[in-house]
Amino acid sequence: MSFDTPLYLCGPLREPRQMLADQEYSGHTSIHDNDMAEKLGFKAGPIEGPTHFSQFVPMLAEIWGQAWFERGCFSAHFQNMVVEGEQVRAFVERPAEGATRVRAWAEKADGTPVLEASASLGPDHGETLLDQRMRKLRAPDKLVILAELREGMAGAEDEPVRMDADKHMGNLYPFSLNDKLERITENSPWYSEAGSSPWGRAIIPLEMVSVLAEYSSKLAKFPVKQPVVGLFADQEIRMVDGPLFVGEEYLIRREIVALSESKRTESYWVRSRIYDAGGTVLKAEMLLNHATLKHSYPHYEEEAG
Repeated sequence: MSFDTPLYLCGPLREPRQMLADQEYSGHTSIHDNDMAEKLGFKAGPIEGPTHFSQFVPMLAEIWGQAWFERGCFSAHFQNMVVEGEQVRAFVERPAEGATRVRAWAEKADGTPVLEASASLGPDHGETLLDQRMRKLRAPDKLVILAELREGMAGAEDEPVRMDADKHMGNLYPFSLNDKLERITENSPWYSEAGSSPWGRAIIPLEMVSVLAEYSSKLAKFPVKQPVVGLFADQEIRMVDGPLFVGEEYLIRREIVALSESKRTESYWVRSRIYDAGGTVLKAEMLLNHATLKHSYPHYEEEAG
């Protein structure tokens, strides 16, 4: 007997932890600080979006095995914020045999959507969710906060980065990988024990690739007006020659690939390419939509005219 009923994998309800309450950038606290979030009209400081990516990894590893960590791509649009204490469940479409792309999403315990995503296995990912979203972007009428940015603008310099297990990741990420592994929703010995990993080395968890990629982002010197508060609205992490390893030197090059605007935000989309230490072998990429909140910039109305 056969059916055409779509089936899905789902994980358990988890309570992701807030680890960015003390985050600082450009001399001020971020939206993850409760007081700052309340000033901006949110009920509390949200948990960082890529924290939720970890809940998908066991299901994607079940579908594609070791190859997921080497050539996988997770492309997500964040829909609603989650605060500490709320429960989240992840879902992944069960693929047909041989399929290399699936739909994925996360919900709060009451069914409120958290994010929608595509997950795919390279090298041919087809059109990811963020490819689709970028294709439909509305051209900005007049940018204020991002007035000095241009599509194609490259970061000011190559950025050497490294994530050691006990390395504090700075003001943007005031914790270490070891700190994260004490609170991560889905832990694995592959993240901390070299001998258990198929590659003979500890690998950086999917959600911590975001930390590695953003750790040195101030070196890009993109001229975003300050003070301003932003958030992650869309994010894609793609392994090209993965995984990325704990304690390994990498080199990051950045490029602004799109500018967009909504009623409340001005956005700049940055593609960060992560190379080996010599800058010749592309290992991974991250596409990130930095959405800056218009009303967080004190001169917005005046400069908008």
